[in-house]
Parts: sequence; C-alpha cells; structure tokens
Amino acid sequence: MTAAISVQNLQKRYDNGFHALDDVSLSVNKGEIFALLGPNGAGKTTLIGAVCGIVRPTAGRIEVFGHDNINDYRAARRHIGLVPQELTTDAFESVWNTVSFSRGLFGKKRDDAYIETLLKKLSLWDKKDTQIRMLSGGMKRRVMIAKALSHEPDILFLDEPTAGVDVELRKSMWAQVRALRETGVTIILTTHYLEEAEEMADRIGVINKGKIILVEEKNTLIRKMGKKELVLELQEPMTAIPAALQGFNLHLAQEGAVLVFTYDVTRTENGVTALFDALKAAGIHYRDFSTRQSSLEDIFVGLVGDA
Repeated sequence: MTAAISVQNLQKRYDNGFHALDDVSLSVNKGEIFALLGPNGAGKTTLIGAVCGIVRPTAGRIEVFGHDNINDYRAARRHIGLVPQELTTDAFESVWNTVSFSRGLFGKKRDDAYIETLLKKLSLWDKKDTQIRMLSGGMKRRVMIAKALSHEPDILFLDEPTAGVDVELRKSMWAQVRALRETGVTIILTTHYLEEAEEMADRIGVINKGKIILVEEKNTLIRKMGKKELVLELQEPMTAIPAALQGFNLHLAQEGAVLVFTYDVTRTENGVTALFDALKAAGIHYRDFSTRQSSLEDIFVGLVGDA
C-alpha cells in the first residue's frame, strides 16, 4: 500500500526534560481511517503537531506522500488539512468568507463552486452568510472541517472532532467522515470516544507516555486481544459459585441470577464445552444463554494499564 504518512524514529524532548515523543515510528496508508488512541498527555496532539509542521521534533524524520515535512515543508503541508481541538475562528466573519479565506492561504485559486459543494456536504449551506459567533458548537466544528478541506487536501487530521458534540450530530459527522474516505481522503483521528474508533477506524494505534505500544487492524485487534463472555441466565439464583465450577473463569452478576464465563476466543480448547458438561453434572440449570465480545474500550484499558 502507498504510505500517506511515514514517521521514523521521531523524538520530541522539551527543555525541561519532558519526553513528549519517544522513538515513534508509524506509517499511515493512503485512503484509510486511522484512529490514534491514548490517555491525556500520551503524545497524540504532539505527534499530530509534528506531522503538520506545527511542532518541531528533536530528532527523526516525517514524510508526507514522499515529501520531507521540514526540508520540503510547503509541498508536504499542501497535502494536509487539520481540524484542531480548539475552535479557533474569526467570530465576526461569515462562514463563506472564513472557508474561502482558508483556501486562499494555501495558494489555491478561487473556486466558488467547490466551496458551495463543500458547505452543502457539511450541511452548512444555509449558514453561509451567518457570522461564526452565531453558530452552535456543533456547527462551529463543521466550519473547522470545511476550513481544513478548503484547499482539497489528501490527508485530514481530526483531533477530538466530536468533543462537546451531541450524539445525533456525532453520528452525522461519522457519516461525513466515511463519505470523505470514499473520495480517497486519508483520515487520522484522535478521540476519547472509543466507540467512535470502533465504529469508524480501519486501523488502531495506541500511544502512551510518548511511545507507540500497538498498531493493528481494528478487527484483528479485537479478535486477537478481545475476550468473549458466555452469559447464562440461571433458573435459580446462586449466592456463590459451587466448588465443582471453581476451575472456570466465572463470576456472578445481577444478584446471582446470571453466571458469566470469560474465555479466550483464540484458543481451540476454550472451555465452553467443558463448562456445559460441568453444569450438567452439578445439576445447575439455566433458562437461556448468549455470548458477547469484548469492546475496543476493554482492550484499550487493558493495554494502557499494562503499559
């Protein structure tokens, strides 16, 4: 696959000795949605700033579609659109003028038809003459996306794109991000909403304390590292797990009415059959059972905790 972004042995150390990025190497493929996850202070925004040319790294190399983002800064930066966490816009300027001005900053010729299409795609057309200060937080976030896309970049960084946005608008923005990916735009997002990464991302990267601790395809990650639970609804509640079942990874839920067995989906002998045999031998009956897969949140908490 063609690499949209290549980061090699990136370091960022501040004068006070704080190591914000510690030997980070990462490749993002053209046309994918890549989610960068990590706790507060992990280095997510610093890494984005370095790729976008806002933060000067201490050491290492960054290439954007083959352009070195220091020695060939202008060529590299033209490929990138950035939606930062902060809503930084001219409060008294109109939506149309704000987005059009951003296009001009990158040396692009005026193209009213493109700006019109962009605003319509982001449901901003009816607000084109409205001053930014009159918009809701969600609409301001959309304006930031429009600004980032105004110069037709190949790569879009979304740093906490749905922070402070209600659930309905968040889902709408997810749909818009997918639509952008369908046009060939490479998207890198950071988020604290892990369901957002699970819903949208093709690949997941986890950063903690300035180090990349994992990069994996989302579905592979969940399959390889996720646990599965067998949930049994008992006919008679239990106060404790019987001695005959002590060898299984079990716990009681819902005041003893539900028995939960956690097992590894990657193992051939996962113990499910043995558990059913043990339940029968012990005379324990259940009304119904179901299974559920670990979520990305479960995996993320485990990874960061281990690190």
